[in-house]
Amino acid sequence: MNKVTRYQNAALQYYMEITGSQYLHYGYWEPIPTSFDDLTILGLRKAQESYAYHLLAFIPEGVHTILDVGCGIGGNAAYLLKQGFKVEGLAPDPSQQEGFLTRTGGEAPFHMSTFEKFVETSHAKNPSPAYDLLLFSESSQYMSAKDIAEGAAHLAVKGGYVLLADMLRTNAEYREGMFSNCHVVADLKAAMERAGFKLVKSEDISAHIAPTIDICVHNFQIFGLSTIHYLSNLVQIAVPPIYALIDRLFGDRFKKLVAEGEAASSLFKQHLCYEIQLWQLADPASVKV
Repeated sequence: MNKVTRYQNAALQYYMEITGSQYLHYGYWEPIPTSFDDLTILGLRKAQESYAYHLLAFIPEGVHTILDVGCGIGGNAAYLLKQGFKVEGLAPDPSQQEGFLTRTGGEAPFHMSTFEKFVETSHAKNPSPAYDLLLFSESSQYMSAKDIAEGAAHLAVKGGYVLLADMLRTNAEYREGMFSNCHVVADLKAAMERAGFKLVKSEDISAHIAPTIDICVHNFQIFGLSTIHYLSNLVQIAVPPIYALIDRLFGDRFKKLVAEGEAASSLFKQHLCYEIQLWQLADPASVKV
């Protein structure tokens, strides 16, 4: 797991703890807040529920079986189960497995695996495609565009779909930083088309997820940094030599991370977008991996 991914996992843990939410996604704010007074935890939870509803609108008629790739703690899967879909979850994280099975009431199977390994083992056991739709809700950044496209081509039924919702880089030159493992829009498009998919529908919802970044940064500035400074002061008072050693070894790196975290909103607006994309497997017979 690379460093950027580890930073994002830490951010996800922070995000879960401050929201107390069952979802691991940014949400869909509607209406879009016009002031910081509207950026509340209650508003965020409503936005996350709206996100699940908004995703549902992209699922075509005739879809019954869904593989939730990078399913998190089961928020989306539980919602989809209530809508009558047959859902399976996939993630390599034991803690997410526990949350997923709890939220889905054991009604949805959970596969403890990376997507790449799951594709490999599934294809070896049963070469026939198994799913009407593969859902990548903020999980695409944890795997390569090639693996997403070619893996989905193996697992989707003829005429099946990929529903992908995530941050994407609009600036290919943005290669370092907290969002740098997000796919470049053009690269993802090329990989999907090479694997036999065609884009059916897409929507840029950047403005509707940006408030979540704002609220996380706002809470970090108010509560996170003050707590860090307090603990730092305690260590400095109690054991000055240890404080001096930590500051010398990690001080500059920590300050850089904090500065980048505080600039998250502007980084997103400068270099990225958030899109929902629905792809359909046009010619599975032509796919060669």
